[in-house]
Amino acid sequence: MSLPGRVAIDPNYRGGRPHFRGTRVPVYVVLEMLANREKPKEILSEYPNLTAEDLRDALMYAKQPAEIPGTPIAVGT
Repeated sequence: MSLPGRVAIDPNYRGGRPHFRGTRVPVYVVLEMLANREKPKEILSEYPNLTAEDLRDALMYAKQPAEIPGTPIAVGT
């Protein structure tokens, strides 16, 4: 499976966590903000190096199976 848009995983960068290529922004940060009902405009204002397409890519990434290397899996609560 391919990663959407600028989502990248590099085991030598950010501990292998998914991030947006060309930025230091981890995908999970954007997903948490969206989950907390922050408006896309607010997210893009806080992270001006991201685009609306990056936000959509984060959601597309979240839909992919956890088999993609580097995808953290939460176990328990």
